[in-house]
Amino acid sequence: MNELLTGRCFCGQVRYRCGPLVSPPTLCHCESCRRAAGAPAVGWLTVATGDFAWTGGELREYESSPGVFRSFCPRCGTPLTYRANARGGEIDVTVGSLDEPAAAAPADHIWMADAPPWDRPGDGRPSFPRSRGLA
Repeated sequence: MNELLTGRCFCGQVRYRCGPLVSPPTLCHCESCRRAAGAPAVGWLTVATGDFAWTGGELREYESSPGVFRSFCPRCGTPLTYRANARGGEIDVTVGSLDEPAAAAPADHIWMADAPPWDRPGDGRPSFPRSRGLA
């Protein structure tokens, strides 16, 4: 996908634009994503850091684990991005915050090893116990 994507938080204070994607979007079921979002899974898309820009409002960022930073709107709390120093020039963006989330349909499920026993998607997408391609 080479199109430019835009998005915002729930209250509209924080806005961004990004694209193109560097890998297919995914649904992450890891414990840290679940806790950060308060949801069983979080949809993520990945873009190069240079292809991402904040276009409105101020956000907050916290270090959720060493070298891992999550951003969110300080007014409404919407989770917006994830970036890890170890992944250098990439940033993950929550699919649910896109203005047009249908433009970034997740291709698979990752970190199913962390998913609660009742979280077993039946949508036919490939599922991985950890990251893509890892056991």
